[in-house]
Amino acid sequence: MLISPAYAQAAAGGGGSDVLVQIAPLALIFVVFYFFLIRPQQQKAKQQRSMLDAIRRGDRVVTGGGFIGTVAKVVNNEEVLVDLADNVRVRVVRSTISQVLAKTEPVAAKDGSGKDEPGKDGENATATVSVTESTKTEETPMWKKMLGLR
Repeated sequence: MLISPAYAQAAAGGGGSDVLVQIAPLALIFVVFYFFLIRPQQQKAKQQRSMLDAIRRGDRVVTGGGFIGTVAKVVNNEEVLVDLADNVRVRVVRSTISQVLAKTEPVAAKDGSGKDEPGKDGENATATVSVTESTKTEETPMWKKMLGLR
């Protein structure tokens, strides 16, 4: 016989450690995939969901089709109305919004304490927001105004 009995006996007895040696690289590959692919994608999806949940009227957004517009009204949890140009208002599914370019400032809450109110002479928070938007257009360079960019 060409194979000695001692060599054949040692090969049959070491089967338990072979399974561990075969599974260890697969486990290592899964751990690497989790930290480099799966976990960053989950974080990006969570960030996208929070961005879509925070959309409100006045935000400048980019749709999935590449249209840039201003949110005119949040219809419900699924849809928003977006102004693309003068007298052009489209209804967009919220999940197709890919990016928020500019956020509007939140309207100050009126709780009666007078801390968050802009002034005591009856001035309300929406007037403050519109003043802020008008100052933004004054700071826009002339070449952007000529091209219709804000």
